[in-house]
Amino acid sequence: MMQIFIESIDKGIWDAIVNGPYTPKCIVENKQVDKPWIEWTDEERRRAQYDCNAKNIITSSLSTDEFFRFSQCKSAKEMWDVLEVTHEGMNEVKRARKHALIQKYVLFKMQKGESIAKVQKRFTLIVNPLLGLG
Repeated sequence: MMQIFIESIDKGIWDAIVNGPYTPKCIVENKQVDKPWIEWTDEERRRAQYDCNAKNIITSSLSTDEFFRFSQCKSAKEMWDVLEVTHEGMNEVKRARKHALIQKYVLFKMQKGESIAKVQKRFTLIVNPLLGLG
């Protein structure tokens, strides 16, 4: 949902989240270095502003407790990476969790003497997280 919201504002903002902030470069003594801010063109400033916009959107979406977790992040990409790990877990963890839930789903059956309401509750505790993992 966040991706759709951010892209609806400007796809450049989403690009800053996925690929990191844009920093204009120049060549000095045959080396590529960051261009001094005073020398940036209007287009370079506009592109660099995407990261600031993205950081603003992300921090505006956070609770006060969560905000402090991101206070050291220098870019929207860093913030997004922390958000992913915090709320979704690492890919391996997600995959292991998904396989465990699938196993519970496959082995699911009504226990002797169990009420329909109890079965539905147990089933929901397996299916809803599974749907959330895709």
